[in-house]
Amino acid sequence: MSGNRYSKLAEINTSNVSQLQLKWIYTVPLWKQFYPDTSYFRENFKYFGLEAVPLVADGILYATGPQQTYALDARTGRQIWLYSRPRTPGIVGDAALGSNRGLAILGDKVFMVTHDAHMIALNRTTGQLVRFKVMPEKPMHYGGTVAPMVVKDMVIGGVAGGDWGIRGFLAAFRASDGKQVWRRWTVPAKGDPEAKTWGGDPAETGGGGTWITGSYDPETDTLYWTTGNPYPDSDDRGRPGDNLYTNCILAMNPDTGEIKWFYQVTPHDVHDWDATAPVVLVDTVLQGQPRKLLLHADKNGFFYVLDRTNGKVVVAKPFVKVNWASGIGADGRPQRVPEGGIVCPESGTNWNGTAFSPETHLYYIMAVEKCMVGLSAGNWKGKHPAEEVAKKYLEALDISDGSVAWKIPEVGLADGKRDAGVLATSGGLLFYGDPSGDIVAADARDGKALWHFTTNGENKSSPMTYTVDGKQFVVLAVGPNILGFALP
Repeated sequence: MSGNRYSKLAEINTSNVSQLQLKWIYTVPLWKQFYPDTSYFRENFKYFGLEAVPLVADGILYATGPQQTYALDARTGRQIWLYSRPRTPGIVGDAALGSNRGLAILGDKVFMVTHDAHMIALNRTTGQLVRFKVMPEKPMHYGGTVAPMVVKDMVIGGVAGGDWGIRGFLAAFRASDGKQVWRRWTVPAKGDPEAKTWGGDPAETGGGGTWITGSYDPETDTLYWTTGNPYPDSDDRGRPGDNLYTNCILAMNPDTGEIKWFYQVTPHDVHDWDATAPVVLVDTVLQGQPRKLLLHADKNGFFYVLDRTNGKVVVAKPFVKVNWASGIGADGRPQRVPEGGIVCPESGTNWNGTAFSPETHLYYIMAVEKCMVGLSAGNWKGKHPAEEVAKKYLEALDISDGSVAWKIPEVGLADGKRDAGVLATSGGLLFYGDPSGDIVAADARDGKALWHFTTNGENKSSPMTYTVDGKQFVVLAVGPNILGFALP
């Protein structure tokens, strides 16, 4: 629930990880059938790959693929059941590629958000459909890629499509019968107080997708979720102002969806800097005081440490090259500077999993050093400066001051979509997929690689670890496959 992606499992550790072996592999069925032979498929083939992080319960591993959910024996990878749905025509964006980032479990059900923005419940034992709910109230360019989240007796899901024109929202449904409990819009309606941040009543299709899973703090009973960019993205002529609640971290009452506080990471975004990156909850001593913190490395290039009780900025510092702002002011707003033809970064990091280790006190992310041509309304055509080649790094950030403690350059297709997330363990290890297609285990203290496994696949997911029958496994989805590793 905290999103820290730190496991206390330590059977696999720095002293024996070099012996790690592939124990099983599961290839997702119906993979090719989901994608029609169209120009869209051919143009986007390089972006394909499973993005789900599996869940394990009672010796069963549950994961998702394009319009699919499957249950596997966590010991062997043997398929127990498979549920699939037909592809819906007309879906756009990542949802059209079949991107799905996982599911949730509560009681005897597993929950999945489909690519056409339905919340479905399956019987956990048989895989049979129990029910489905259409999440949007009216048709727009809605899609679904998010892993839903269970809080109390509710399952909560968000929507994709902010780059194509939607009115973003989160919705909570009662897990027992599917009844909607609340809906939180991220674009205000006409007459809402937040509408003034759009220069008046905003277009209904103002964006603000909610396509990455949030975090939950049971101690303060607060749900945290991030929101995407406004629409149109780079054309801001019809949306002056800050454009709430796009590009925000929202802290909400999980029972009602009421906003307790919000922090807008990039007011008036024109660079597709969704705030849809992980929010990690950490209780630690910082600057001599025990603090309840929220960690967030953003696409805009800044790493934020917030007081999660009130949303105030504690630390804010760039983790890649940033030239659009000189820093974050005392009021929490970016101190913008005039933009030239090149804007840095293009996307400092993205939605993929990050990790915080209480042992090293470091926050681990995959960072991308790359600038982009600054596009805005009226300058899409014509000559533009050449863009530099992207460079990717595994970075360790010191949460006390935001500094980069160390960074390891990653070799491979840095301009591709291979942005696999990070897992930290009590065994002193970091697991991740690198841009070349390797699965890597590294020392959490300094990032030194201790083990590689070459897949030549598309690493887009985040690793996870579990024990079954007393044996620790590490699992990562690569391309259309799920790979399970363990010691001899």
